[in-house]
Amino acid sequence: MKELSQLVSSIPASVTLAVNDKAKALQAAGHDVIALAGGDPDFDTPSHIVEAAFTAIKNGATHYPAPMKGIPSLLEAIADKMARENGIHVNPDTDVVVTPGGKWALYLALASVLNPGDEVLYLEPVWVSYPPMITLAGGRPVPVRLSATNNFHITADLIRAQVTPRTKAIMVNSPCNPTGRVFTREEMEAIAEAAQEADLYVIADEIYEKLVFDGRSHISIGSLPGMAERTLTVNGLSKSYAMTGWRLGWLVGPTPILKIAIRMNSQTVSSAANFTMHAAVAALTGPQDCVIEMRNSYQARRDFMVKALNEIEGVSCRTIEGTFYLFPSFPNSSKNSLELAEALLEQAGIAGTPGIAFGESGEGHVRFSIATAMSELERAVERLAKVAPTL
Repeated sequence: MKELSQLVSSIPASVTLAVNDKAKALQAAGHDVIALAGGDPDFDTPSHIVEAAFTAIKNGATHYPAPMKGIPSLLEAIADKMARENGIHVNPDTDVVVTPGGKWALYLALASVLNPGDEVLYLEPVWVSYPPMITLAGGRPVPVRLSATNNFHITADLIRAQVTPRTKAIMVNSPCNPTGRVFTREEMEAIAEAAQEADLYVIADEIYEKLVFDGRSHISIGSLPGMAERTLTVNGLSKSYAMTGWRLGWLVGPTPILKIAIRMNSQTVSSAANFTMHAAVAALTGPQDCVIEMRNSYQARRDFMVKALNEIEGVSCRTIEGTFYLFPSFPNSSKNSLELAEALLEQAGIAGTPGIAFGESGEGHVRFSIATAMSELERAVERLAKVAPTL
């Protein structure tokens, strides 16, 4: 048999999905495992969104959508939302494409701007899929390593230090998975300054934008002066509306880039599902109290978990500003993060994601999702308190 793809074979499997799958397999085998590795909200999708999908199906929305890039009502709802909430103004007819999940929107953005060998900067710790996506799109991933000692703060100089003549773009995720950081306006302006100096495209991943705590505001980098023409913004419904299984995301940006992205979307996945687009319209234009209730619940879980973890000897946990992930460290342990995660699973039945999965800057940490019931989090704390001295 002839050789298979070297490129795809070189791509590692997603660590977060692998850990989550292992936890589910153990649960299915009868083991009492508390799954804190994944990023799937424990809430049900709000009923008015579900009802909109059923209505759409009954009305025949089971064929190809027209146009394939998104039904007009959704393209308009996305453009209205981006203008109203994010300060980003796009033409719904030319500057928006609906995708089967935010992950595909990220890949479309990369594929639309990269040529072979182009370098793409990303801020580390980084969501596990960014470097493989960059590689699959023909680029070279380059980390901008942030330090836990100053709470993963970003400056323009840190970006400048990694820029070369081959640097094409930078990926920005705020609120950030896995650190829970919400970049301040000062930090966003620093990223924008460095991007404009080096003539970089910015791919802004804003999937957690509505999950910000303590009255903070999410800043869309595409809304800053001079950034509209170089910023591609990715968002979706998975996290804020508890719609992970619906696979609905979108990409917005400058018309010349979106023209390419829309073409690629049509030649690969064709489209997102028709009836999910109708559900998305209901999500974006309907009542938003469901989002606020979920956010407040995550904030309450954060408050409980951060306090409880910091009371355990050998565990240190910064508070988070957004998302539903904690990123505690274990400063007294001699184990690396892979060993820590394995020990937590074997000794305490707690599934977490090793920090090294998010890059070298994540070493020494384990990511815990708090997108699960408070009762499960309470059990996790009890178990962790018993095993922490042995770690």
